[in-house]
Amino acid sequence: MTPSRSELEAADGIELPDLVRPGLRLLLVGINPGRHSGASGYHFGNPRNHLWYALHESGLSPRLLKPRETDELLALGIGITNLVMRTTQGANNLTAEEYRAGADILRGKVAKLRPGVVAVLGKGPYGLGFGVKEVQLGLQPDPLEGVPLWVLPNPSPINASYPKEDLARRFTELRTALG
Repeated sequence: MTPSRSELEAADGIELPDLVRPGLRLLLVGINPGRHSGASGYHFGNPRNHLWYALHESGLSPRLLKPRETDELLALGIGITNLVMRTTQGANNLTAEEYRAGADILRGKVAKLRPGVVAVLGKGPYGLGFGVKEVQLGLQPDPLEGVPLWVLPNPSPINASYPKEDLARRFTELRTALG
């Protein structure tokens, strides 16, 4: 069911809990939950979000999952958190300070969870949060708390300049690296 405009507006400021468990092979790090996620209660909850397509096309999931299928995602060893936990209409509603604070919090989560790989979904937010001026997509030279770190494109439908087929190719590179 698609949320109404008033339900989407009411979702601003909601914090979604992390979708994590011990033994993750991959921890996906979104920028922050959008209004669809806040209204539905599910990470990457916008039905047009390309994350689900990329996970399936890359072979990280055996079929096209829906945001509500969190148990199946966790069973695949894939978890989700965000750099900034509160929902907003868009990432342009976030500050550099929030990204930096989120990066510090993420370091603690990674140190505690010890996933096989961390993938931050968004070059700009990664650069702002971690103080990296020139961010390249793919495996980063410096691990995060000893864990291999990747930066992949933001799968949001707002990121229309980045084709979903190329996003799937990037996720395939990550799946290959995971083994």
